[in-house]
Parts: sequence; C-alpha cells; structure tokens
Amino acid sequence: MADKHGQRLVMAFDYGTRRIGVAVGNEMLRSASGLDPLAARDGIPDWVRVERLLHEWQPDLLVVGLPLHDDGSESDMSVRARKFGNRLHGRFGKPVAMFDERGTTRAAKLIAQGQGHKGNYRERGIDGIAAQ
Repeated sequence: MADKHGQRLVMAFDYGTRRIGVAVGNEMLRSASGLDPLAARDGIPDWVRVERLLHEWQPDLLVVGLPLHDDGSESDMSVRARKFGNRLHGRFGKPVAMFDERGTTRAAKLIAQGQGHKGNYRERGIDGIAAQ
C-alpha cells in the first residue's frame, strides 16, 4: 500500500474527564471540522459511539491532544490522555499520535469569542474547536 502521508483523513480527540472533543480533518485540504463531543465518565467514553465514529469516517490516523504543563512536563491529565490514546490503538488498531496541545484551549476560547460565544464553556463547550 502506498504511503498516504499528506493525504490522510485524521480524527483528533481533545481528552477530558467529562467530555472528549472530536474533530475530523483532511491533511491535503488542511482543514478540520469539529464534531459533537463524546460524553465521558471519569474520562471513559462510550466505546460503541467511538467505534461508530471510526466506522463512519474511516480515519487513517487518530490524534490525541497531550495536555502538558507550560514547561513541557507531564500533568495528571497528560498521563490519562496517553492512556486514552493507548486504548484507542488497542481497541481499533489505528495508528495514534499524541499532539502537544499547550495553548489550544486558549486559542479555542478566542475563536469561540470571535463567533459570539458568551463565555459559559460548561454549558456550551468548545471541545470541537480545541480538537480542530
């Protein structure tokens, strides 16, 4: 099979304990769209719903945001995000890459504010924007 690097469909996850943001993007088009977030219980999603998403979109690569501290050191959440990435790979056999997401939440909030978001992120989340 030829190397599809640069042409892959990528599904990205912004890991959280209550919600996991999801976005899908195309490397060639250099674009991504946020999808509805996955509800999670203590960081564990409904794996059947994850499987449906993967079946529907058929991504070539899964990316999981890695929430490191500003100095680059691991956080409790980054350990949990790595575990989530390992579970994705183990359950579905897709390649998983971890992505240093420092700053993505701040950037997502700025984008959301520019789109008229009033700032209640618990009520109206920005998980999909962060995953993009």
